[in-house]
Amino acid sequence: MSRYVVKPDSDATRTPKRVALIRSETPARLLADRSEQVATAPHLLLREVILLQVCVIVLAVLALAFDAPLEGIADPQHTPNPAKAAWYFLGLQELLHYFPPVVAGVLIPVLVVLALIVIPYVRVNWETVGFYDQPWRSRLIGITVVVVLGSVVLALFHAWPVVIPTLAVYALLLIPAVPAFPVELRRRVGGIPLSDWIMTWFVTETVVLTVIGLLFRGPGWGWVLPWRDGLF
Repeated sequence: MSRYVVKPDSDATRTPKRVALIRSETPARLLADRSEQVATAPHLLLREVILLQVCVIVLAVLALAFDAPLEGIADPQHTPNPAKAAWYFLGLQELLHYFPPVVAGVLIPVLVVLALIVIPYVRVNWETVGFYDQPWRSRLIGITVVVVLGSVVLALFHAWPVVIPTLAVYALLLIPAVPAFPVELRRRVGGIPLSDWIMTWFVTETVVLTVIGLLFRGPGWGWVLPWRDGLF
């Protein structure tokens, strides 16, 4: 270490030395953002146009090769039973079975659209931080209150296809808080951010309601088993 000591009579031009003072809390490395960025047009836009053309070609070939499963000409004197909406609206039609038309046909769709507009600007969607990687007890208590109260209200309307998926997703959210589960499982589940939990719940509800309306509803919107009673 003596060769790094600068003596009072030493000549800096003859023995140049470089001294750097680094604080203990400062990492001695250079941080640089080396991520490659490209413009949306034409890089992304060109790929989307190509994908659109491929989809159109595939649909055109399928339409030429296979006949569409169309029903007969509509008869105003004969109403189909059940009269089902398009598959992407069957979730809302299933909700009409439990709630008044104003709630299922107006209020819920409006709330869903508003949520899709607002969610990108809510703080919960800004950072992909695991739910249990930050102070979580108060937030878990708040979610528990919302789930319990919501489940009670939904149970009063006998909306079990909404209650059961909600409780299932909530049970998965509780896994990291239960010491009985394996540590690795708790770590993985605990790293899922709240925004992903909300999206998981929304997609699960949509799929469950759509599948029930598509496969398990028959005449009079009664419950049927597709493998025994057929499809309606």
